[in-house]
Amino acid sequence: MKRIAFMFPGQGSQAVGMGKAFYEEYPDVQELFHEADQLLGTDISTIMFEGSKEKLTETENAQPALLLASIAAHTLLVKEEVQPVMAAGHSLGEYSALVAAGAISFDEALPLVAKRGRLMEEAFPKGQGSMAAVLGMSQEDIEAVLQRLPEDDAVDLANLNCPGQIVISGSKEGIDKASALLKDSGAKRVLPLNVSGPFHSRLMKTANEQFSKELNEIDFKNASIPVYANVTAKPVTEKEEIKDLLIRQLYSPVRFEESIRGMIQENVDAIVEVGNGKVLSGLVRKIDRGMKTFAIQDPASLDEFLSWYREES
Repeated sequence: MKRIAFMFPGQGSQAVGMGKAFYEEYPDVQELFHEADQLLGTDISTIMFEGSKEKLTETENAQPALLLASIAAHTLLVKEEVQPVMAAGHSLGEYSALVAAGAISFDEALPLVAKRGRLMEEAFPKGQGSMAAVLGMSQEDIEAVLQRLPEDDAVDLANLNCPGQIVISGSKEGIDKASALLKDSGAKRVLPLNVSGPFHSRLMKTANEQFSKELNEIDFKNASIPVYANVTAKPVTEKEEIKDLLIRQLYSPVRFEESIRGMIQENVDAIVEVGNGKVLSGLVRKIDRGMKTFAIQDPASLDEFLSWYREES
């Protein structure tokens, strides 16, 4: 049997129409979407299928929408008896990975990530926080530049995505200053991201106390497969450790590249992106060009993967 790992996308992978092709073809997915609307007390299905783009991009909508799209695709994989040996997720995607690993139920995860989104929105005044992707510069060189900023500017490494692509996060003023310094210091490009806050930076710590209370209400279980945690890039299965790492995840960098390298070292045959978009598959190819990837977001891509999965090795 082929050894595969699942990875689940985070914010930025949302798009109007996400999940609709699965919804139209599979009654199990229709049921899941109807359940989601009831759990959230909002018509998340319509926001996902019809938009607007601005409404879907709002953090408190994007986070449950992405989790729902991922678990819809995962439900179909489970039905086809596809068994991953490990999983990971990018930021919000870590929650999808934990649902897939049985560490948290879908019924608890969906409202939880909607609350997470609200708390992240409220943690810092809207429009005063920012994030930017730094291209063509090493982590060490970026850190050296950030150390030259005044403490008040509060800019941190946020996403360690792949070689030559690292995201920084902080106050808008700090990001503007850092961007100019980084370009002067050799960065190929510094691209502002279309986000509403300084996610995965020290400025998210204000959301942490309230979110810790939310997490303490959740009935976590041990994960059935190892899930690579964003905070440590190490596999975890034990429920108390999972909870502790989720608390720290809000204000810590996402160590995506390290997580993928760890999974590749476990001799997987493919890494499968489960949910909307192909962002993570693109990052994996930059980390290891030889690693086989699939992105499952509609019936055609599901069929393509299943055809490969069932081939005799």
